[in-house]
Amino acid sequence: MRVTVMIPTQRRLGGLAVAARSVFAQAGVLSGDLELVIVDNDQAPSAQATAVKLAIEAPFPIHYVHEARPGVAYARNAGMAKASGDLIAFLDDDEEAPAGWLSALLAAQLRYEADVVFGPVRARAPLSVVSHRDYLERFFSREGQAEAGVIDHYYGCGDSLLRRAALPDPVAPFAIERNHIGGEDDMLFGQMQARGAIFAWEPAAWVWEDPVPGRLTLGYTIARAFAYGQGPTSHCAAASPPDWLGVARWMAVGVVQAVLFGAMAGLKWPTQAHDRAEWLDRAARGLGKTLWWGPFKIQFYGRTAS
Repeated sequence: MRVTVMIPTQRRLGGLAVAARSVFAQAGVLSGDLELVIVDNDQAPSAQATAVKLAIEAPFPIHYVHEARPGVAYARNAGMAKASGDLIAFLDDDEEAPAGWLSALLAAQLRYEADVVFGPVRARAPLSVVSHRDYLERFFSREGQAEAGVIDHYYGCGDSLLRRAALPDPVAPFAIERNHIGGEDDMLFGQMQARGAIFAWEPAAWVWEDPVPGRLTLGYTIARAFAYGQGPTSHCAAASPPDWLGVARWMAVGVVQAVLFGAMAGLKWPTQAHDRAEWLDRAARGLGKTLWWGPFKIQFYGRTAS
C-alpha cells in the first residue's frame, strides 16, 4: 500500500527541514511505497525554496503544495487532495520522528485493522525555559497507555496514521469551519467514531515535539487550555440535531471545575507550589466548557498575513 506522510507548515523553515529529514531516515519502510507532501499555509510561498532543497536529498518523491487560504483545515485538505497514499501519516512541522516511527504506525494499523493509529508525543523545552518547565513539557506532550491496542477515544492529528478509505470524505475530510480555532481533527475523528471506526494506540510510534519558544508561556498554554475545554460543549452544539442536553451538562460540569480548580490554583499560587500551573490549566478548561460560543472563541490558526 502506498503511504503519504504529510507535513503542514507555516513559516517554520527550520522545523520543516528537521521534520522532513526525520522522514527521510525512516527504517523498515520501502522508499518506493512512500511520498512526502509538504503543505505551505502562508500567503506567500515561503516554504517553496526549502521544499525544493529537501526534494534533492529525499529518497522518495516530495510534493509541494501552496495553500494560500489561511486555516489549518484548508491546509490539511489541500494536502489530502495531492496525496496518493492509501494511508496518510501526519507529522507537524515542530516534530521529529525517530527512525522506527512510521514502521510502528504501519504495523499497528495492520495488526488491529485500525482506521486511525495514534502515537505518543514527547515535548522538549530548551534549557532556557525554567519557570513551569515540567508543566509546559507535559502540556505539549501526548501521553497514553503503556500497552498498544484498540482504544475507545481519539487524539489530535499530529503523529497519527489514517486509512483513507475509512474517511467520510477521502479528499477534503477536515471541517473548514474549524480553520481558525482548531479542532478540525477532533470533529473528523468524532464523526468517524460515530460511524464505527477502529482507533488504535501504539506507544512505539512516538515523536519529539519542539514547541515554538513563543508558546512556552503560561499566557499561551492557559488560553489554549480554555480553547480545549470548549471542545466537548461545542461538539454537542454542532451535532445534527444539536444535543442541547449535552451542552447544558458540559456547561454545568465546567462551572464546577472552574470554581473548584480555580480556588485550588488561588491557594497554591502564593506558596509557589510546583503544581500550581496544572490547577490553573484545569480551571481554564472548565471555564472553556461553560463559555464556548462565538464571542469566546480564540483564534489560534489562519493568520498568514505578514
